[in-house]
Amino acid sequence: MSYDVVTLGRISVDIYPDDVGVGLEDVTTFRKYLGGSPSNVAVAAARHGESAAVITRTGDDPFGTYLHRELTRYGVDDRFVTPVPGLQTPATFCAIRPPEDFPLYFYGRFPTAPDLQIRPEEIDAEVVRDARILWSTVTGLCQEPSRSAHIAAHEARPREQLRGDQHTILDLDYRPMFWDSEEDARAQVHELLQHVTIAIGNDKECAVAVGEGTPDEQADRLLAAGVRIAVVKLGPEGVMAKTRDERVVSAPVPVETVNGLGAGDSFGGAFCHGINQGWGLEQVLDYANASGAIVASRISCSDAMPTPDEVFQLLRERGRAVPEGATR
Repeated sequence: MSYDVVTLGRISVDIYPDDVGVGLEDVTTFRKYLGGSPSNVAVAAARHGESAAVITRTGDDPFGTYLHRELTRYGVDDRFVTPVPGLQTPATFCAIRPPEDFPLYFYGRFPTAPDLQIRPEEIDAEVVRDARILWSTVTGLCQEPSRSAHIAAHEARPREQLRGDQHTILDLDYRPMFWDSEEDARAQVHELLQHVTIAIGNDKECAVAVGEGTPDEQADRLLAAGVRIAVVKLGPEGVMAKTRDERVVSAPVPVETVNGLGAGDSFGGAFCHGINQGWGLEQVLDYANASGAIVASRISCSDAMPTPDEVFQLLRERGRAVPEGATR
């Protein structure tokens, strides 16, 4: 079958505390959720009505079983999620200390993790080629065989052969603990950008990808690499998207932040939905911003992904326009 959104890469179990405002040493109770950025994006896209699948790997253990069950519960196709014998499903702990302190602690990722053992021969080239959107992250390039699998997936859908309704999106999600150096990451990103139509990142992530500079300079360098839409997150100033003919900025949608960790993944899933709906770029950014804000106002990530009605309601409450022609 053909999917609206196929994501590729990381999956884990998120272990989040019920106790807010304290360090992990003082937490008494936790809850577990599906996690991992590309997997969260697939969940978010599915909540907006997109048909979604994720290509990844787990451990052959109870946490792996749990992740399969959660993907199915959220409406994400899990047929491309396979176990890796001998490796444990990773777990990610975080402390929740709003408004800005959300430290992450990764377990079961060093020296490798199951989702870094995706192999090129496991990539279903037809599924990847036919998907309207392929979403991957820079983290998937940090280690073999995952790096070769990501390259194989992108080579299955050459940029110049994409249909008018197709996009290949690279989340510039740079996590230094997974890399030997920024230079190594930049070299891998540079190779993959030749296949990408949309790149999304904050100022630090864009600096790793294309060098330091103003947001406009970084966006221009991404466009010069062949990207059609460069999205640069501006922190408290919102988010900018730039094409060769257009530059738009969406202001933040203010909420009371509880846990900011899932906001970017919620933004990503909503962004995919808006692009697939054919909305204007400013409408896509406003919708994605509001979707990210909703998750930032909640504790969990995957379990907190909003529906279109929730996003439309927040946009109206904040005096923003609902995207023209929006469907539920």
